Amino acid sequence: MMKKSLLLLLLGFSLFQLSAKEGMWIPILLEKYNLAEMQEMGFKLTADDIYDVNHSSMKDAVVIFGGGCTGELISDEGLLITNHHCGYRQIQSHSTVEHDYLTNGFWAMSRDEELPNERLTVSFLEYMEDVTDKVLAGTENLDGEAADKKINENTDRIIKEARNDGKFTASVKPLFYGNQYFLYVYKVYKDVRLVGAPPSAIGKFGGDTDNWMWPRHTGDFSLFRIYADENNEPAEYSPDNVPFKPKKSFPVSMKGIQPGDFTMVFGNPGTTMQYWPHQAVDVTMNQRDPDRIMLRDIKLDIIGGDMESDPKIRIQYAAKYQSISNSWKKWQGEIKGLKRLDAVNKKLAYEEEFKKWAQQNNTWDNTYESVFNAFEKLYTDYATYIKAYDYYREIVISGVEVFKQARTVNSIINNIENDQGERAESIRSAMLNGLPGFYKDFNQPTDEDLFAALMPELINGLDASFLPAEVVETIKQNDREKLIKKVYQKSILTDRKKLEDLLKNGSEKQLLKLRKDPLIAMYNQLNFIYEKDIIHEVRKISKSIDDNMKVYMAGLMEMKKGQAFYPDANLTLRVAYGQVEGYEPKDGVKYKYYTTLTGIMEKDNPEIYDYDVPDRLKELYQTKDFGQYEVNGDVPVCFTASNHTTGGNSGSPVVNGNGELIGVNFDRCWEGTMSDIMYDPERCRNISIDIRYALFIIDKFAGAGYLLDEMEIVK
Repeated sequence: MMKKSLLLLLLGFSLFQLSAKEGMWIPILLEKYNLAEMQEMGFKLTADDIYDVNHSSMKDAVVIFGGGCTGELISDEGLLITNHHCGYRQIQSHSTVEHDYLTNGFWAMSRDEELPNERLTVSFLEYMEDVTDKVLAGTENLDGEAADKKINENTDRIIKEARNDGKFTASVKPLFYGNQYFLYVYKVYKDVRLVGAPPSAIGKFGGDTDNWMWPRHTGDFSLFRIYADENNEPAEYSPDNVPFKPKKSFPVSMKGIQPGDFTMVFGNPGTTMQYWPHQAVDVTMNQRDPDRIMLRDIKLDIIGGDMESDPKIRIQYAAKYQSISNSWKKWQGEIKGLKRLDAVNKKLAYEEEFKKWAQQNNTWDNTYESVFNAFEKLYTDYATYIKAYDYYREIVISGVEVFKQARTVNSIINNIENDQGERAESIRSAMLNGLPGFYKDFNQPTDEDLFAALMPELINGLDASFLPAEVVETIKQNDREKLIKKVYQKSILTDRKKLEDLLKNGSEKQLLKLRKDPLIAMYNQLNFIYEKDIIHEVRKISKSIDDNMKVYMAGLMEMKKGQAFYPDANLTLRVAYGQVEGYEPKDGVKYKYYTTLTGIMEKDNPEIYDYDVPDRLKELYQTKDFGQYEVNGDVPVCFTASNHTTGGNSGSPVVNGNGELIGVNFDRCWEGTMSDIMYDPERCRNISIDIRYALFIIDKFAGAGYLLDEMEIVK
């Protein structure tokens, strides 16, 4: 195991020479490694103003919103702002053809009108702690499975203690491939209500065409309110709950921004892979991204066409389409960026430098040669299995939607067969309760088209060893119409009434007969191979890769002592800092750092849903009724800055040097989407909505200016 003296070097190492703007930094270490540089760039506060467990600080105003976004408090009455796309599923879930909040927006004009959201939570970080010594205790003379077992035992004990008899949730996450471990403890609030959301023609303006692009004109924000019990503690939804009183909320700045101004993004970035070897970059750039893009092309074409044909289908599939499209477009930019940076060869060059260093220090033969040999073998195997994994994920797990129901039925049957009747009944009840929500957003002809188009791709795209012979035969021997009729339309899963009746009144014997249902049978055959032959191998190979990466990282930190070093993102609280600035995406093109309301009007196109500017916004523009939000005869909308962000940073607060909210982060520039793997300070920019535009929409467009009364507005 790694000695403690080496662990202390972790935070003084970098794989590459970092620019001042690169990195996602651990808040409790800012004073030691980042504060001086931040203050030189214009930050006027202290590290304790950002993170302090004994006094209120910015960390107390930032939450994990739902399962993968960030949100921030903007009043002492629990009012929270995040992205429109982060609240999209909640907005969509409340929408119907009669009350189309996606198209028309939603604004609660009183607390009584705020809408509850089932299963939506926000999580406040209570504290984080370096628990490396506790996690690794007793592993000094262990390796392999024995070491893993001890680490898991230690981790379980740490988490159990931190939960404090259920008062908190907790997790222990490895940093630097297991060379360091941090404990994260959260308090989770479960009563979160929708307060306001602009129409999609504002909150999603530009749609998928503008997604990941600059210049951007999207009012990507939504408002929610956190509720608590009378003691300000988490509680399930109740009309008796009261607005949550936070320890800290962000003051909202009306002062504006200028080029070169300091900016800080404080949020929960999801996943980065900055220290991958060249083989990992190669597989992603030349296999994984192209495969997933191709399969999502098919899904987007089918779903998009149906959405355009029927307003009901547009509402049903709006959130699903957005989810599919987001990564689809990001991966395209990622490929372009990695190729432009010649990323594989850059990684190779760095690995050669490392090999020379290891040889000079007499550690190559007995330590690192085996690691590099392992990478060659492991990534060759990984490429084979991850291809099958990607196809199954895109088609079976998240492509054909009715397979989700088959998965649940399969779980019920398995528990019945294993004499787990109580567990089977619990799943059965949950499925029954979930049927209205599933079928509300399910259009069978759309799913039939997805099934008919995607299943042949699965059969033709993978080696026969990854496919059940019976499924292959069924797909190949039937044309589209016969396939749909034989498999799809004969399934109980496409008949809500029959399925609902069976779940309510059917005996265990009747449920067991569902094994022969054509869709459930097909899913089970596919899932058997996915679980046994694919995901098991992917996990095993990935574990071996991580084990070797841990050794490699130890060597890297030894080679690069004294350089600032940040761990890969893992959906925990991080600080990124930079400055307001534009960029040059390609030869002969230079982008300025901001956009305005005039640009929205220039993009207006009533024939295209995503560009159909609302009449009220046109009226405000034509009459120049900008109020206090006017700047040089216009209204600022979005801006770019050089903060290193990724997924999970959606909804993150963007603050100025005084810690005042100047924007809400929502995207990155397409030319910089490879920043998860390799950062380019010249072209990596985060995109944020200017908070003044959000206030303008709330106040002048929606007429919900009463919400501003509870904010601390800094003019």
